[in-house]
Amino acid sequence: MQRRSFVIGLGSSLWLPSLARAQAPLADDPFGLGVASGRPGPDSVVLWTRVMAANPAERLGPPVTVGWTIAEDDKMQNVVRSGEATAEAGWAHSVHVDVAGLKPDRLYWYRFTVNGKASPTGRTRTAPDPAAKIAGVRFAFASCQQYEHGYYSALRHMAAEELDAVLFLGDYIYEASWGRDLVRHHDGGRTTTLDDYRNRYALYKSDRDLQAAHAAHPWILTWDDHEVTDDYTGDIGPDDPDPGRFLAQRAAAYQAYWEHMPLSNAMRPNGPSLKIYDRYRFGDLAELFTLDDRQYRAHHACRATLTRGKPLENCAERLDPTRTMLGGGQETWIADGMTRASARWNVLAQQTLMAELDRGPGERHIYWADGWDGYPIARRRLLDVVAQSPVKDTLVLGGDVHSFWATDLKQDFANPQAPTVATEFVGGSLTSQGPPNDRVQRLLAKNPHVRFGLGGSYGYGVVALDPKQALVSFRAVSDVRDPKADITTAKRFAVEPGKPGAQSA
Repeated sequence: MQRRSFVIGLGSSLWLPSLARAQAPLADDPFGLGVASGRPGPDSVVLWTRVMAANPAERLGPPVTVGWTIAEDDKMQNVVRSGEATAEAGWAHSVHVDVAGLKPDRLYWYRFTVNGKASPTGRTRTAPDPAAKIAGVRFAFASCQQYEHGYYSALRHMAAEELDAVLFLGDYIYEASWGRDLVRHHDGGRTTTLDDYRNRYALYKSDRDLQAAHAAHPWILTWDDHEVTDDYTGDIGPDDPDPGRFLAQRAAAYQAYWEHMPLSNAMRPNGPSLKIYDRYRFGDLAELFTLDDRQYRAHHACRATLTRGKPLENCAERLDPTRTMLGGGQETWIADGMTRASARWNVLAQQTLMAELDRGPGERHIYWADGWDGYPIARRRLLDVVAQSPVKDTLVLGGDVHSFWATDLKQDFANPQAPTVATEFVGGSLTSQGPPNDRVQRLLAKNPHVRFGLGGSYGYGVVALDPKQALVSFRAVSDVRDPKADITTAKRFAVEPGKPGAQSA
């Protein structure tokens, strides 16, 4: 069967080459940013690539026709779908192919061609039929891959894992340089324009270990703040509190994000808006909800947005019930989804640490403005719908805080005897520098619902679900500064059905 998909050049006014300019020559390896797949459904998947010019500083001009093929074998002989896509300048000559008509719970292989040159072959997998009884499902979950802070050896190991999908939970790129003892460097300064963001994605995606992880597994994605700018909230950022100017930057960032991720054509951004929260089902075993806690959130309480890094202490606005982390529409959507959930496990994939983390010394209570602690009533609303779901076993996965955590999530964190309604795991950072372990350990005594914390280590998490348990492993590399680093399991936890809470395994 032949299918033809087109990348329509909407928004091309942001980047129009001169009509007199000749077509820039294709690179010898026009697929130098690799291939990727995402959004696995029981009969569908999205395939992605981007066609590059010979000179990375130049842009291709006219549209380019790209062939694509998907097969049931790694030799690409048993072809089940193929077609052509038109890659246009208005979308950075990226290609997004929505492939339908596939079989559930199957491995497939795919590749692209242009002008007789073939891309690397990628591997993907469809989700099981929603009603199928399945024995198990395995996800990796990861976030925070600051290019300058380390090498992506963790992603090389992730590529070798047996997984149904990778859950990437935000900070795929960083808009600015920061940190100490950098091992490599960004090209250019802070990203603010469409070309800035495109170039930053191209730099990150040129890494072969990142390419390998994309080529090995389908990715399910959400974002955090650094895909736009650090600590932004809704329509303003710390560096530009004017919504008019900031939304123009957010539009550029969202467009570049879509251009470089395996997202459906139906998800193309509309200016500064892109609906990324989504729902997936893996047979009768798991329903997965991916959340967006950036695009719709209320501004930081007590003007913390305007004083980046300000902790909240004695801030009455923090407790305002009208403040939201997810926005009203997404809150309604997740409440409806949790009410109608019917699999063995619910999984919430979101950006950051959800458990309360009181950072104050002694009797002082200090909270971080940019996480769920800055929006405690919104968190309570979310945990209320988790508690009311007919599915009583919920895992919450997070990133952002550059350290590993396992916590018991409660509707009332002030009451140590309050029941645990979900179990949370935060999967460290791939490379982004975080707090030293001694600082993490000092926080545990004051926060008894936090069962485990580990700082100063880098890697990702793996969750293996079956009907009898959830087994979660924290995978840490030996040295983030070593491109050939080994990996070990730093800690493993088990969650039993009907007994929320992390137990060492």
